[in-house]
Amino acid sequence: MKEFGFELRVCEWAERNWPPVGGTGKDTTALVARQLGTRRRRWDTVVVETTEAGLDGRAPFGEDRLDSDLLHVARNAPTSWTYYRDALPDPGYPWRYVREAVHRAADRGFVETRTDGNRIELRRRYRYPEWADRIVAIENKPDLDASAARVLAEQLEHDVALGLADEVWLATEATREEVEPALLEAMPVEVGILAVSEGPEGWRAEPVWNPRSLPVSEPGTRILERPDGGEYDASAARFEYADPDWKRRKRLEIAERAYERGWRAYADTMRPDCRHFEVAEPAGPFPRCAAKGREQTAAECSARCRSFEPEPPVWRAKEWPIDGGPGAAIKRLLAEKRRRHR
Repeated sequence: MKEFGFELRVCEWAERNWPPVGGTGKDTTALVARQLGTRRRRWDTVVVETTEAGLDGRAPFGEDRLDSDLLHVARNAPTSWTYYRDALPDPGYPWRYVREAVHRAADRGFVETRTDGNRIELRRRYRYPEWADRIVAIENKPDLDASAARVLAEQLEHDVALGLADEVWLATEATREEVEPALLEAMPVEVGILAVSEGPEGWRAEPVWNPRSLPVSEPGTRILERPDGGEYDASAARFEYADPDWKRRKRLEIAERAYERGWRAYADTMRPDCRHFEVAEPAGPFPRCAAKGREQTAAECSARCRSFEPEPPVWRAKEWPIDGGPGAAIKRLLAEKRRRHR
């Protein structure tokens, strides 16, 4: 199985079975998303641990994510009418962008606005909750050969040093050997290891090494450059510190993006409007290409694919249950499953 399909199955397993070790309370639930992170680092799988009460408190703010500007308004909006410059902390960038965010927040319905002369006043309708309890990063590598392990170990060292996620895991395909090869690689000891396999009841993941909790509330270290490590290389590594406030804001932004996207948003970067695009296995569902006779990757499924054929216009002219064509119906199905779980 290619890494894309492996990644989808890790997401599906995590959605049903998280956490892999012990328990975090009967009310705890997990939101799972793909390909999220920062400008410098993107994680394959992100698990946001939350509670039903936290999701209930987040629901009035809508299904779309709150970006950094909207979060600034949502978290600081007052309970009574106040001039927006007096109500909101100095954002560190021009106030005109804050004013635009206030109007967008009003359009979203979680704040109210009014004008007093040329002054814009606001008050909140809902209190923004601290709904994301923990963030867990999972790196997926089904075939962990020696070269892949070296590159991955360096990436995971960056994750551990930065401490943006509460836990970091490596998911790799189980080999059935007495000792999983991933345990013999030079991975950071803080990183947990999941051995993923397919059984009669579907895909499952067994923790073969438990992770350590990372200090997310403390300053992190962002590694910028490493020495080459040659015989005559005596240069020092370059790094900078990540402020705890930056980490807190970035974690909340990642959680918001996970809330919006989930892991079934893969159709947004593929071509479900191709007549060969299918979805299989109801647990996912997972994409499949009828022309290739197998699952395809996101990179393969594009207009550059030689087998790509647009849906006939007559398909899109039909009414329910495939209003807009099968491709549109697939997107609605994936969006509904994401909405139902959320």
